[in-house]
Amino acid sequence: MSWGEEPYIVKEALPFVAVFAFFTLVAVLSRMGSLAWVLLLVTLAVAAFFRNPPRTIPTDPKAILCPADGRILNVEDSPAVNLLPVPARKISIFMSPFNVHVNRVPASGVVTRKAHLPGKFLVASRDEASSENERTELLIETPQGFTLGLVQIAGRLARRIVCYPEVGESVEQGKRFGLIRFGSRVELFLPQEASVSVRPGEHVKGGETIMGYFP
Repeated sequence: MSWGEEPYIVKEALPFVAVFAFFTLVAVLSRMGSLAWVLLLVTLAVAAFFRNPPRTIPTDPKAILCPADGRILNVEDSPAVNLLPVPARKISIFMSPFNVHVNRVPASGVVTRKAHLPGKFLVASRDEASSENERTELLIETPQGFTLGLVQIAGRLARRIVCYPEVGESVEQGKRFGLIRFGSRVELFLPQEASVSVRPGEHVKGGETIMGYFP
């Protein structure tokens, strides 16, 4: 199974679920009823964290989809930065530990840049986390010639960023491209020509909510 395909529980869950399931089994065999129930609930909660529910992908060719479940922190103009060396529109999304943590491709295209940058583990909802936390950056060039930037940012609890595609690979809109474990932040950089259709405080769904439109 390739990384873009859609299992309901992603493969990254297996080591975590296996550990808690093992201890649950030990507790059952040891007739530690109360502990067994607690461990079973923890096992189910861990599996739920790695859930990848099906999404209805919009078919509008100009639509730019949301890369992550969560809440919009801010929508702002961004000056030229190393990730995207031209002015852009930046949309920041905060993912709580209760959100789906699979990240999805906002628009089809080819990955032209991928970089992992070490950093701090500040609370992901803080503005400083955008520039100071550990993160993975991704650039996608669309067939229409537009460039999108994606940044997966680690948080206080999120210490593991997973980003599957490599430079030169094609990615398909709405398909999963990675995840961040246990709550974090994702930022989407749009070309200035694109419109934005979300606002701060709005709750969004990866692969389903339309963030804006190409001109």
